[in-house]
Amino acid sequence: MKILIIRHGDPDYSIDSLTEKGWREAELLSERICKLDVKNFYVSPLGRAKDTASLILKKLNREAEVKEWLREFQPKIEKPHIDGMRCAWDWLPADWTEQKYFYEKDSWADVELMKNARVQEEYDWVTTEFDALLEEHGYKREKQYYRVEKGNMDTIVFFCHFGLECVLLSHLLGVSPMVLWHGMCAAPTSVTTLVTEERRKGIASFRMSSFGDISHLYVAGEEPAFAARFCECYENMDERHD
Repeated sequence: MKILIIRHGDPDYSIDSLTEKGWREAELLSERICKLDVKNFYVSPLGRAKDTASLILKKLNREAEVKEWLREFQPKIEKPHIDGMRCAWDWLPADWTEQKYFYEKDSWADVELMKNARVQEEYDWVTTEFDALLEEHGYKREKQYYRVEKGNMDTIVFFCHFGLECVLLSHLLGVSPMVLWHGMCAAPTSVTTLVTEERRKGIASFRMSSFGDISHLYVAGEEPAFAARFCECYENMDERHD
């Protein structure tokens, strides 16, 4: 089975939709995805993800199943050196790297700030729902791999958000999401692909063949949006710092 995780287009958060550029990105993405044989589409309940999926669905005369757990990863905390309540997964490098627990897949949420925000509970809810869906497609979670109950070469597509995408990847790959949240960047409309490998009958794992692919933008000469990134140099005052 093949999983495609797609981040929404360049967002206009004020209206939970896409910017003009985001709609251009979504159109280019649709030209790519419409060429695929997709078994099922799943989408976040948030507008920016639904809008990104809408062009593809309209062209294919298909519908996507809305999954509440595909919304952006929601817990908020008051982090050191940043004012106000912010998402639990965006920390300053000097702060999160000091916590050795953040690098460990089984204890990354044990830090007091994370406990108070019940981050682990949200993570467990998302991954439990995700596994239930994979089981519907023939792959049942067992320990750190998947028991193949009905092997297939289907393609399923998820339209969601960067923070949530990293939660799914951390679960499939067995790594702390903190490392992914801070060490990887999925540009708007980027496509991440994972494929099952069943090297022994009945036992499968997922291998990521590409992360954050935006070749559909480059082939059309469309520059990727800056969303999800921060300033390359501190002196770049026109790029965001927080």
